Amino acid sequence: MCPSCAEPEPRPLGMGTQRALEALEFGIGVAHDGYNVFVMGPPGSGKRWLAERVLTEWAGGRSVPRDWCYVYNFDVPHQPWAISLEPGRAAEFRRDMERLVEDLRTQIPAAFESEEYRARAQEIEEELKERQEQAVREVADAAEGEGLKLLRSPGGFVFAPVSGDEVMGPERFAELPVEEQEQIKAKIERYQERLQGVMREVLRWGKESRSRLKELNRDVALAAVGYLIAEVKKKYAGNERIEAYLDRVEADVVEHVDDFRRRGDQESPIPIPLPLPQQGEPGFVRYQVNVLVDRSDLDGAPIVFEEHPSYHNLVGRVEHRAQMGALTTDFTLVKPGALHRANGGCLVLDARKVLMQPYAWEALKSSLQTRQVRIESLGEMLSIVSTVSLEPELIPLDVKVVLLGDRALYYLLYHLDPEFGELFKVCADFEDTVERGDDTVARYVEAIAATVRKNELRHLDRSAVARVIEQISREAGDAERLSLHMRTLSDLLREADHWAGREERTVITAADVERAVEAATRRVDRVRNLVHEQIERGTVLIDTKGEKVGQINGLSVLSLGNFRFGQPSRITATARIGKGEVIDIEREVKLGGPTHSKGVLILSNYIADRYARTRPLSLSASLVFEQSYGMVDGDSASVAETCALISALAGVPLRQSIAVTGSINQRGEVQAIGGVNEKIEGFFDVCRRCGVESDFGVIIPASNVKHLMLRSDVVDAASEGRFRVWAVETVDEAIELLTGLDAGVRGEDGRFPEGSVNRRVEDRLEELLEIRRRLASEDGREEKGE
Repeated sequence: MCPSCAEPEPRPLGMGTQRALEALEFGIGVAHDGYNVFVMGPPGSGKRWLAERVLTEWAGGRSVPRDWCYVYNFDVPHQPWAISLEPGRAAEFRRDMERLVEDLRTQIPAAFESEEYRARAQEIEEELKERQEQAVREVADAAEGEGLKLLRSPGGFVFAPVSGDEVMGPERFAELPVEEQEQIKAKIERYQERLQGVMREVLRWGKESRSRLKELNRDVALAAVGYLIAEVKKKYAGNERIEAYLDRVEADVVEHVDDFRRRGDQESPIPIPLPLPQQGEPGFVRYQVNVLVDRSDLDGAPIVFEEHPSYHNLVGRVEHRAQMGALTTDFTLVKPGALHRANGGCLVLDARKVLMQPYAWEALKSSLQTRQVRIESLGEMLSIVSTVSLEPELIPLDVKVVLLGDRALYYLLYHLDPEFGELFKVCADFEDTVERGDDTVARYVEAIAATVRKNELRHLDRSAVARVIEQISREAGDAERLSLHMRTLSDLLREADHWAGREERTVITAADVERAVEAATRRVDRVRNLVHEQIERGTVLIDTKGEKVGQINGLSVLSLGNFRFGQPSRITATARIGKGEVIDIEREVKLGGPTHSKGVLILSNYIADRYARTRPLSLSASLVFEQSYGMVDGDSASVAETCALISALAGVPLRQSIAVTGSINQRGEVQAIGGVNEKIEGFFDVCRRCGVESDFGVIIPASNVKHLMLRSDVVDAASEGRFRVWAVETVDEAIELLTGLDAGVRGEDGRFPEGSVNRRVEDRLEELLEIRRRLASEDGREEKGE
């Protein structure tokens, strides 16, 4: 009796994974390029679970990798800087920069509104005004000594002659002698030129004053900015990239100090709605920090399972915002990909999904080869769009990539992609089955318990556990092994739990497991029922009673998705005089696969070697699968074909209630085939539907006995003697079961015993040879004219 799954503590199933486990641990442990891992095995075999378990242990012993962020590049704005920081400090740096901007927006206006700044600015302004007035006054005094007065007009300064204490009007000036008028005009022109020189000096003094004011503004801004930025620098001392960035921030703030002097509550007189709001005011976005990767929540190296490995989800992307009918972007819209998040740790991907995404596979390989992550838009790379975009600085990559996939995909990639072998040097191959023994059964009980706990199912009693293990062994197609396909186990337990709930049981019983198996089969067996119904109604001709010469029931397996079932096929053989040819009709009409053709060639050479070693084989035979309209492949019918041909030669009928499966070699030995359980059950079902209740069975290779895991109804019929399964090692054993006659063994005289099947075959071949010789002799006499 198997123990109940309610007794042990649940542990994950680790049977048959030692080789894959060692390979995976080796691959992630080698600190060299190219030692990435491809974990291969059938879907549902637990690849992901194993990878997660091993990688979690590996990641826990490694240090947390550094954070990464992007900042504005003041020198080349379209190429943002990448900065790395200690784990968890990127978000802190972002907050510090946000506080810095807020402090600057407060401190800078306050500094420029201080009495000291106003006094110094007023001093510069008054000094300029005083110098300007002094220079103009000197020119005015000199002109006044020569009878001219400096007057202000809407057009500027002008000189006018005076008479006494009054300015001379135009009428009075016109009454002066011409010579005196010319002298006055010359003086006015001379002083006008002198005044223009003064004005040029005033402009130069204004420029000097503005420079002094700008210098004052710079000094005041530096005083307000310097100590705030110095505090941030002190906090991140030792990070040269941040220190260099803060130097540029300081210079930029000083240069654009007027942006900070404007109050944030000042609004534009003409509000312009934006399609998408920007983060922060436009002038201050360049001081933000775009945290690309934040490791603050990690205790070890990151493990990233990317479920949708598209190109942008792997390498990141630069997003755009629609603004005033155009697409714009900035460094704050750079978004990370899975490679960024897994940097310093491990990235787990489904190989099939990566290959299905356009350009994702090439991007992954390029990143691993260059050890850098390049964020580039697919649209720009393919010249599909020409929007303004960015070229973010490349980020160094240190990551282990684990691909999950099946074996066929691994071998295809290795064969078709020359770079695959260089990048994925390690293959972790899962076992499909494990040897069935006391230890593995106990481990399987633990796996059942773990699945029950994980899915919150009812517990199984002992009979249910035994039935589950029996079914799992059947899934493996081997009575001595257990399937490691964990999805099958989980589905079976969930469905058995459903049926137990329908019966209002508190535990799952063997009956619930059996019902789950039967229900799962019933959901997909429509085609099987249709095929068997055609046989029952006589549409497809299959004899299950009586005896026939040169006719036998072979067995084949049809696969529809995850459902396989067996069906009998009538095989017939004919034999007549000829030149030693065995014609495979399936091959002649191109409906026979290469493996089937090989089986026919082997059996034809077996016949020739067994019965005509010392004389010509004067035989022309043909073999065919009756009512077969599709491809026929595989050599599992070669024993049945051999028996049918021997029956046709010996004239001995074969029992139609016995079906045969197995392949033959040139020595007449019967070899193992696949799908033995489905083939036996298929013939059993057909015979039952055709009314055969007893004295029927199937001949199988002896080497397939260990694979028998038959349904309970088949086992019951066999135990009651109504149905039998015979295991044979040679064709002779199969012939004896099918004919009820002795096959015969060559004696010392080199002949088979009289009356044996082999003697009848040999006699028939000698008869055909004599006929051929007689016909040849008669043909020769006719040619000579005798």
